[in-house]
Amino acid sequence: MKVPLTVGDYLRRGAAVYGGRIAVHDEPGTAGSLGAVTYAELEARARGMALTLDDLGVGPGERVAIVSPNAARFLISFFGVSGYGRVLVPVNYRLNADEIGYIVGHSGSSVLLVDPESEQSLRDVPAKHKIVLDGAADAALFAPAAAGAAPAHWAADEDATASINYTSGTTARPKGVQLTHRNCWLNAATFGWHTAVTDRDVFLHTLPMFHCNGWGMPYAVTGMGVPQVVVRKVDGEEILRRIEAHGVTLMCGAPAVVAAILTAAADRRAAGVTVPGAGTARIVVAGAPPPSKTIERVETELGWEFIQIYGLTETAPLLTINRAPAEWDALEPAERSRLQSRAGVPAIGVEIRTDEDGEVLARSNHVFDGYWEQPEESAKALDGGWFHTGDKGHIEAGDYLVISDRKKDVIISGGENVSSLEVEDCLYQHPAVAEVAVIGVPDARWGETVKALVVLRSGSAATEAELIEHCRGLLAHFKCPTSVEVREALPRTATGKLQKFKLREPYWSGRDRRVN
Repeated sequence: MKVPLTVGDYLRRGAAVYGGRIAVHDEPGTAGSLGAVTYAELEARARGMALTLDDLGVGPGERVAIVSPNAARFLISFFGVSGYGRVLVPVNYRLNADEIGYIVGHSGSSVLLVDPESEQSLRDVPAKHKIVLDGAADAALFAPAAAGAAPAHWAADEDATASINYTSGTTARPKGVQLTHRNCWLNAATFGWHTAVTDRDVFLHTLPMFHCNGWGMPYAVTGMGVPQVVVRKVDGEEILRRIEAHGVTLMCGAPAVVAAILTAAADRRAAGVTVPGAGTARIVVAGAPPPSKTIERVETELGWEFIQIYGLTETAPLLTINRAPAEWDALEPAERSRLQSRAGVPAIGVEIRTDEDGEVLARSNHVFDGYWEQPEESAKALDGGWFHTGDKGHIEAGDYLVISDRKKDVIISGGENVSSLEVEDCLYQHPAVAEVAVIGVPDARWGETVKALVVLRSGSAATEAELIEHCRGLLAHFKCPTSVEVREALPRTATGKLQKFKLREPYWSGRDRRVN
């Protein structure tokens, strides 16, 4: 017997087994906040969303884009859209209107759901159905369905696309990563298993839900009836308050989230205030490998368990996991942290190897189906039956993967991918710029930050502040350079190719790895 694996399975189980339990505590004090929602209500609202999309004439396979920070409505959409055969397109709300407009247009989304904070800035982004998530305009969309009210039949297909997640990479325009129901289902099950999710957990949404579907954790915890707590914006002290108020035991985030929590915890200790979660909380971190000292501080200063993973949007995302095994229990924290700074060992069902150039290659059931409307890019990424990650690394004894550098021209700042080509294209639009190279340099807070090296046109002048402001007018702010250096020339090969590794070297000198 073969039963299709679909993301709707997770909510059906959560509602059936834990119907009376609180499923999600929505962000209080925001427009349209749903407050505390039970699992039975979550299922009814997801079903109601599917019924409303039926009424709008939005059929199976059609795309529904959502631009929003973390919210209960976003969680409902994972199931109300994908669970009934449509395709969710989660969009980074930090992007500007042009970037979001491109994604909505490229994906062919017929529905655009917009958080009230983005309504004005996205007023000119077209969509057949544009709905503001303010509790009024979207009231019908998220109204609970009556018991027994069934949406239009969808012939469940685990190989159908569940979501298209746009990611910056080696091209100036983002690529739409097609994740199938099978990809998402298996990633969630594997992720939940490796991080030991149980119905006794309480999950805090510190990771953006738009980011690779919250790494798939919203599916995993929903299937186990885990109470979930929404946080719209990362603030270290607010995160600690939510952990304290709700008894949070599990969260995910980029290294910048860890840094914010550590700073807030230090402030609490200085004020004589207790830091919650000691002995009960665990945090799953990815985006870039944090320094071993940061990992050590999570254990020694917070008393939390640190778990590192490695993956990409294209892999849904879990490839490797580094969770300290029992054999490390007797080690000193500094040594244990050093071992945990590696990317980790392959998750169940994942194969990892490196090619002759040191590029990390992967195979698994949660590697994506291809890039939306980009067959050539898809073929390149999946050449030879392996996914080419664009990262360089090596495998140590015990099958532990260590990431040492990036083959592709991507900067990961605060957990978000930034295409250096996109930033370069932006700077080339400034009339004073003749040449430019954008690189990632180490940063204590963000892991890496964007730096632009610029050669000005003869007779032209431009200050660092002017060039940064130029970028901020055209790009999402997290993509913009935080520093600009004017150079006389940029090193190139005899064939004219820019040698970025030479440009990066002074900033990474003394470090074993060229990622941070």
